[in-house]
Amino acid sequence: MCMKTKHRIYYITLFSVVLLGLIATGMFQFWPHSIESTADWSLDRHSVHDASLVGLPVSNPIPERGDLSCRMHTCFDVYRCSYNPKNRIKVRLRFVDEVGVPISSTGLSREYNDLLSAISDSEFYTHDITRACLFVPSIDVLNQNSLRIRKTAQALAMLPRWDKGMNHLLFNMLPGGPPDYNTALDVPRDRALLAGGGFSTWTYRQGYDVSIPVYSPLSAGVELPERQPGPRRYFILSSQTAIHREYRAELERLKEENEEALLLLDKCSNLSQGAASARKRCYKGQVFNYPRILQESPFCVVLRGARLGQATLSDVLQAGCVPVILADPSCPSLRASVVIPEEKLPEMYTILKSIPHRQVEEMQRQARWFWDAYFSSMKAISITTLQIINDRIYPCAARTELYSMPLYLIPPRSPGFTAVVLTYDRIESLFRVITEISKVPSLAKLLVVWNNLNKSPPDDSLWPKIAVPLKVVRTKENKLSNRFFPYDEIETEAVLAIDDDIIMLTSDELQFGYEWRELPDRLVGYLGRLHLWDHKMGKWKYESEWTNEVSMVLTGAAFYHKCFNYLDTYKMPGDIKNWVDAHMNSEDIAMNFLVVTPRKKFKCPECRSECINKFASVFGTMPLKVVEHRADPVLYKDDFPEKLKSFPNIGSL
Repeated sequence: MCMKTKHRIYYITLFSVVLLGLIATGMFQFWPHSIESTADWSLDRHSVHDASLVGLPVSNPIPERGDLSCRMHTCFDVYRCSYNPKNRIKVRLRFVDEVGVPISSTGLSREYNDLLSAISDSEFYTHDITRACLFVPSIDVLNQNSLRIRKTAQALAMLPRWDKGMNHLLFNMLPGGPPDYNTALDVPRDRALLAGGGFSTWTYRQGYDVSIPVYSPLSAGVELPERQPGPRRYFILSSQTAIHREYRAELERLKEENEEALLLLDKCSNLSQGAASARKRCYKGQVFNYPRILQESPFCVVLRGARLGQATLSDVLQAGCVPVILADPSCPSLRASVVIPEEKLPEMYTILKSIPHRQVEEMQRQARWFWDAYFSSMKAISITTLQIINDRIYPCAARTELYSMPLYLIPPRSPGFTAVVLTYDRIESLFRVITEISKVPSLAKLLVVWNNLNKSPPDDSLWPKIAVPLKVVRTKENKLSNRFFPYDEIETEAVLAIDDDIIMLTSDELQFGYEWRELPDRLVGYLGRLHLWDHKMGKWKYESEWTNEVSMVLTGAAFYHKCFNYLDTYKMPGDIKNWVDAHMNSEDIAMNFLVVTPRKKFKCPECRSECINKFASVFGTMPLKVVEHRADPVLYKDDFPEKLKSFPNIGSL
C-alpha cells in the first residue's frame, strides 16, 4: 500500500489507501477557496446552448454505486466511435434542467464553465448526437463539497442515453468528505468514466479512468516567468500550511541542522483572511509572496493532507521547483519529482544533496514543462483527458508525448501474433528460426524482411513448409529500421520482432512471451540490458554484462504492439531515425526510448553508449527506468509431470 506512515493508527480511519494512480494526480493541500459560481455561461459558437433540457423529478432512480471492475473492453462501447480519417473521438455535451431541484449548493463553478467551453471549442466537439462517441454532462461534480449526492446521482440517471453511464465522462478533483475522505467521487455513477484528481491505487481503474491534476486557481492567476535552472537562494522549501504537527516538527529539526539551506513557511497569522492572504506565506514574521517564493529553491516539499489530490503540486511545478514527495517509492511519480519514503524524512537533505547538479537542472525544466502542458488551465486538463481517451480508442494515431499510452483497441483483424524476421543472407539460421517459430500455437503469420539488395531471396520451393502464411518483403534500402515499418501484412495487434540468428528460443518460450497480452503497452522480451550513469565521464553508459537489473528489452527477440511500428516510422523525435540508419546501430534502443516515454553481449558497448546519450539529448529526458523483474510460468521449476505444465520446454539453456 502506498504512503506508509509511522502514524498508521492515527490515520487508519482517515485513509484506506493513499497516493495517486497516475502521474498527473496532484497531491496535497486543500482546494483553494476561489471556486466561483456562475450562471451566465454560453457556448453558442457551436450552438450547444440549444441542446435539449431534461426535467429532474424528485422520484428519479439512482444509478449503481460504480463498477470497480470496469475496463475499456467491458464498460465502454468502442463501436460508437466509428472510423474517421482524423482518428478523433467526437464528444457531445449533455445539459440538465436544475429548476426546482438544485443538485449543487453553488451552481456551475467558473472552473467547470471553463472546462465545458474548452471542450466545445475543441476539435473533439460535435453537435450531432449520432456522431458522438463520448458524452460529458453539464453537471458540475468537480468539488464534492458543494454537491447534494443523491440529487446529483438522480440527475445523471435522467440523462438521455445515460445507458448506465456507458461512454459518459465525469470530471472530479475533490472527492470524498469528512471524516473518511474517499479517494473517488461518492456520487453513484454506474459505468461512467471518471477523470479524477484524488485516486488511490484501490479506486483507480487502470486503463479506464483518467488521473488528472487538481487545478490551482492560485497559481493560474499569477504570472511566473520561466526561470532558467541554476543555483537558488534556498536548497529546500516547504510552503504548505496546516500540515500534521509531527511532520512540521521533523521539518523544523531539519531546519535547525541545515539552517539557511531550508526555508520552512506557514500561514501568516498577522494578516486578515482573504484572497490577498492566500498569496502570502510567513516565517518568523517575515512575509513572502506566494507562489513566487517557490522559484527560490530547486526542491519543494510536498506532503499529503486530508485528501490525496491537492493543488500544491501545481504551484510547485509552475515555479520550476522539483517536487519532493514523501511517499512509498513503489508509487507512481512524475519524471520531474523525487519520491522519498516517509520514514526517511530525516534523511531528506542528504538524499537530495546526492543528486547530480545536471540531473536537478533537467528535472527543473521538466517540472515547468509538465505544468505548461497539463496543469496550467482547465483547458489543458480537459483536452489532455480527451486526448488520453482518444489514444485508447485510436492507439495507432496516439500522440508521442510523455504521458503513457494505454492500448485498448477495436478488435484486430486477426488474432495471435505476427513474427517479423529481419534478415540479410544467413539462410540456414533463418530457416531454423522459421521452423521453430512455426511450432508456436499463437503464430498467425510470418513476415520475412529481406534487406539484401544485391541478392534475391531463395526460391519459393526452398522455404520451410509451415501451417501459417509466410510472406517475404524485399526492401528498397538496407536499413535496420525496416524491421519496424508498419507493413500492411501485419493484421494482428501483437508483433514478435526476432533476428535471423535467434535459434535458441523454444516454441514454449515464445508462446509464453505472447503473454505480452497482459501488458500491451510494453516491450516484453528475452534480451535484457542496462543503462548506467558514468559519474566520472558525466554521461550515460550502456552495460551488456549480466545483472539482476534491466532498463531495456532488446528487439532481437521481443513482443510489442504494432502501433509502435507506426510511431517509430512516422513519429520518432528529432533525427533519431536518420541517426540509426546512418550508423546501422541501436534501432532497438531507440524503440525502447519510444515505448517507455540476458543471453549474449553486444560487440560494441561503446557504440551503444554513444547512442543512448544521443537519444536522451533528442528526447530531452532519460525515459528508461531500471527495474528488477523476471516473469516465469506457473510450475516453472516445480517437480510436477511435464504434461501438467502449460510451458514445459522452458529454461533448457
